[in-house]
Amino acid sequence: MDVMDNITRIDDLAKAGILPKEELVELLSSYSEGDRMYAAEKARETSLSVFGRKIFSRGLVEISNYCRNDCYYCGIRRSNTKAVRYRLSEDDIHYCCDWGYGAGFRTFVLQGGEDSFFTDDLLVKIIGRIKEKYSDCAVTISLGEKERASYQRLFDAGADRYLLRHETACEAHYSKLHPSSLTLANRKRCLYDLKEIGFQTGCGLMVGSPFQTRENLAEDLLFMKEFGPHMVGIGPFIPHSETPFRDCPAGSAEDSLFMVSLVRLMHPRVLLPATTALGTVRSDGREQGILAGANVVMPNISPLEARKNYLLYDNKIGTADDASESLAYVKAKIESIGYEMVPERGDYR
Repeated sequence: MDVMDNITRIDDLAKAGILPKEELVELLSSYSEGDRMYAAEKARETSLSVFGRKIFSRGLVEISNYCRNDCYYCGIRRSNTKAVRYRLSEDDIHYCCDWGYGAGFRTFVLQGGEDSFFTDDLLVKIIGRIKEKYSDCAVTISLGEKERASYQRLFDAGADRYLLRHETACEAHYSKLHPSSLTLANRKRCLYDLKEIGFQTGCGLMVGSPFQTRENLAEDLLFMKEFGPHMVGIGPFIPHSETPFRDCPAGSAEDSLFMVSLVRLMHPRVLLPATTALGTVRSDGREQGILAGANVVMPNISPLEARKNYLLYDNKIGTADDASESLAYVKAKIESIGYEMVPERGDYR
């Protein structure tokens, strides 16, 4: 394939918002660094036309690293007996939000493993208290798979958004990343329930996860086009030393950035984070994510002791900085490339 063919594919994707699967596979299989930079430029233009130079910030509060699941890629999987487990108290969570509000955050993300300690009743109470105190803020939940009735209760309590990465749209690939108790069918059921209930709903995937093919990535792009997410989380796979995938190579920053650009071209208005994982595999990864079409960052505002132990993968950046240091660092990096972190909710429009 010569360069022109992929440039044409990228232009066609930008115009139509979709390509046939075989064209996506060819693009993902044969793209050059020049193709990637071209896609990044087109995606950046698209993002600037919708959002300008605003980067929306979300204050990330990692409420628990207990998890009932045993996903093969995850450092807080149930079988990791070396994980130092913790749960934040209600007061801890509200202190994080108090600090975050003062620092300019207008979205709080409550993220954690699937921990039965955080019952629907307790989450409803926590969400209600945040919304009562900060009615101008959005609350995003990222706590895994639940029954529809539970999602409905969280929505009724005031939660605005829900993040649940689909991880892969291929059933065979999904089964290689998860134990048999977890199925792609149920993951998709959750996503469709969330969207039908009224959440701004986010899906996403790890680029370069074990056994992933270019066909899988094309299927992911087609699934997201069909689903129509409001948010998409994309970052490279990074192994954790206490998982079955400890010896697998990390996904590449370049593949991840290319996927970010393709998602932006397919979904011009989607809320698209420059992820911590991107910043972990490449020192300027978050900035490159923004220059490739991302428009969201999620600085960690969890207590320092918690963030040291919320390790989904090895060598995660930001685990030794306190919240104010993390925030100042991220702000400076964003400003260095000509963008501005704004104190806005940043809802899907």
